[in-house]
Amino acid sequence: MASDVPMSPELEQVDGEIQDIFRALQNGFQKMDKIKDSNRQSKQLEDLTGKMRECKRLIKEFDRILKDDEKKNSADVNKQLNDKKQLMIKELNSYVTLRKTYQSSLGNKRIELFDTGNDQVAEDNTVQMASEMSNQQLMDAGRKQMDQTDQVIERSKKVVAQTVEVGSQTAAALSQQTEQMKRIGNELDSVHFSLKKASQMVKEIGRQVATDKCIMAFLFLIVCGVIAIIVVKIVNPHNKNIRDIPGLAPPAQNRKLLSIESFGSL
Repeated sequence: MASDVPMSPELEQVDGEIQDIFRALQNGFQKMDKIKDSNRQSKQLEDLTGKMRECKRLIKEFDRILKDDEKKNSADVNKQLNDKKQLMIKELNSYVTLRKTYQSSLGNKRIELFDTGNDQVAEDNTVQMASEMSNQQLMDAGRKQMDQTDQVIERSKKVVAQTVEVGSQTAAALSQQTEQMKRIGNELDSVHFSLKKASQMVKEIGRQVATDKCIMAFLFLIVCGVIAIIVVKIVNPHNKNIRDIPGLAPPAQNRKLLSIESFGSL
C-alpha cells in the first residue's frame, strides 16, 4: 500500500490502526470456515461487522486529516495518499462483500453495517472528497440530500400531527373524567347530607319513642294503682284509712232507700 509515502505522525497513527483492523478481519474470516456451530458463526460475524464499522470510521478520519494536510504536502504526495485511501476503501469493500456472502449462507438478516443500506464505502459521500466530484455531481448530491431532508420533515410533521391528535384526545378524556369526578363528589356530598339528616331523624324518633315509653309506663302505674285501690275498697269497704276515689260512688250498703210510706206522707 505504498508504505513509503511520507505521512504526518497523526496520519501514520490512523493508518497503523486501520492496518491492524485489516489483519484482524483477515484472521477472523479465516476462522469462520473452522467454526461449525451456526450461533458461533453469527457471533463471529457480528464481531467482524463491528471491526468493519470501526475501520470505516478510521478511513473517514484518515480522509479528514488528509484534507487538513493537503496544503502542506506536495501534489505528488497528496496523490499517493489519495491512492492509499482508495486502496483502503477497496480492501474494506472486499471484506464487506465477504461478510455478505457469509451472511447469506447463514440466513442472518439482523447484521447491518451501514444505516443507509449501502455496503460500499466507496459510495459514501462523507468519504469521497468534494474535489473529486463535478459540479453536476455536487448538485445531484445536494438535491438528493434535500429530498431526504424533506422526507424526514414530512415524517416528522406526521408524527407531530399524530402526537397533537393523541394529546387532544387525552385532554378531552381527562376533561370528561374531571367532570365525572366533580359530579361524583357532588353526589357524595348529597348522600352524606342525607345520611346526616336520616341520622338526626333516627335520633329524634328514638327520643320520642323513649318519651312515649316513659308516659306509657307512668300511665300503667297509675292504672295499676287505681285498680289496686278499687280492689281493696271492694274487699274491705269499712276501712276508713282508704279514701274514696273521686267520682266513684259509695258502696251500696250506705245508701238508704226511700220507702213507700214516705211517698204516702207526701
